[in-house]
Amino acid sequence: MLDPRRPYLSLRVVALLPLVLFFPAVVAFFVNPTVVWGEYLGVFFHLSILFLVSRLDAASWAKAAGYGWVTLDVLAGILMINDIPYDTAWAVRLGGHVLAGVWIVSSSLVSKVWPVRIVGVITGLWLASYSFVGDVLPESFLSPAGICILVWFALLAIFHRSTGERSAGSASPALV
Repeated sequence: MLDPRRPYLSLRVVALLPLVLFFPAVVAFFVNPTVVWGEYLGVFFHLSILFLVSRLDAASWAKAAGYGWVTLDVLAGILMINDIPYDTAWAVRLGGHVLAGVWIVSSSLVSKVWPVRIVGVITGLWLASYSFVGDVLPESFLSPAGICILVWFALLAIFHRSTGERSAGSASPALV
């Protein structure tokens, strides 16, 4: 069967997958925020993040926050698809964004690549902070976080390597 210790996809692919899935959802959000197909893409986008949470270096509590984010945002997407009142689904989504902020900031701070650290901290803080003021600020104030997370995924794909990939690439053949 599948070995949980073996990375089947490179970190680059794991970071590009949510980028590719989220980009159309971000465009839909800017063009027509009420379009339903964006929710379907959003669910698949969040499910793809499971791979990224498992691969990025972070404390176990930070990874738990990442998994919690995915869980709550998938739930919010399914609630929206099934015509549950928007206010209920939106509140669930904002709760998930607090956990997203915790994971993104935590995993970014341990990165050795400064662009990943900077963009990750800004993205995570923006997502989490908006959740506390989302009842008084319009949703358009959340839009920059959507762009920032796309940039963060791209930076992860370009620069970041997990500890396992760094040590595998630097190990001498005699030690392997």
